[in-house]
Amino acid sequence: MGAPVFLGPLHPRHGIHEPTTGTPARVPGSVRRTVTTDMLRPEGIDGPLVLAGRARDLRTGHDGTPVELDRATLDATVDFTGGWELKALSTDPGYPALDGLRGTSVGSGFRARVLDAVPALGEGGALLYQLLDDIPVTTLVSGQAYGAAKQAEGGHRPSRIAGHAHGRDMCAGFADGGTIMAEIDAIGIAPVVTGPAAPPLTGADPWAWHDVPPLPPHAMRRSRRIDVDPARERVDVFYRDSHVRPDGLETVIHEYTVVLDFDAAEGVVRSCEATPRALPWVECPAAAASATRLAGVPLAGLRAHVRRRFTGTSTCTHLNDTLRALADVPDLLRLAG
Repeated sequence: MGAPVFLGPLHPRHGIHEPTTGTPARVPGSVRRTVTTDMLRPEGIDGPLVLAGRARDLRTGHDGTPVELDRATLDATVDFTGGWELKALSTDPGYPALDGLRGTSVGSGFRARVLDAVPALGEGGALLYQLLDDIPVTTLVSGQAYGAAKQAEGGHRPSRIAGHAHGRDMCAGFADGGTIMAEIDAIGIAPVVTGPAAPPLTGADPWAWHDVPPLPPHAMRRSRRIDVDPARERVDVFYRDSHVRPDGLETVIHEYTVVLDFDAAEGVVRSCEATPRALPWVECPAAAASATRLAGVPLAGLRAHVRRRFTGTSTCTHLNDTLRALADVPDLLRLAG
């Protein structure tokens, strides 16, 4: 782990800044899932938000040979400043029933509408479902780029966009009296995150990640990696949200690593430990302790369990998303063969 690199002033109440560098070597006999969603504004910062999702499942043979098992893509256009309305959606694999989501909000209730349209997406650890499941939060997270661009322009940065508002006490970062809510209460706008420079994730192994294009200024990216090692009954997880500033520097907004040990025969979590690597505010890292509460929980029920039980200021919205994705571990185990 190298020393963080910074350009420009940091917010005085910034959180932890210890992002990871590179990606661990693939383990023989394991399965790796990589998922990215790029948050783009090709028509300018006030134009539509374009979400470009890419995902891949890869098995590494016992001799180290990589085998691609599955791939999925998603392209969605969202009216970010006009109600979070989904204007366009295309996916591979394609499902005609998803066309009915156009014209609806990608905010509250979107995930339920996805499963109402195509119930099968909620079964079998579908790669495409992970991309669709991320749409509400990547839309939310993309507000970092909007706010940073407006700040650079010297313009107004609203704390509320098109009817969407963050809930007070919804997580550690939005605790009443904490950094975000204190600034909103005092001046009416949320602070802009000042994160560390984003170390590269790719290295000598061309199979470490699926193809990931460079990002332009004002773009953001959500990156996930889930390595399932059946022999050790262990899952190694990486999660990062990054933002390319107007000056071209990619910075880390959120980053966690997670290690989960499981009992394959029983299908339950033995232990789970989350390590914050880069988080926006001083209040945020305390939420990492919530991951230990997964011990004894069935793997297959993680999405519902986290949604129901992981609420309030002892939790983190982005860590919760990371933990929910581990509901697919049983399906990745089956792919390991």
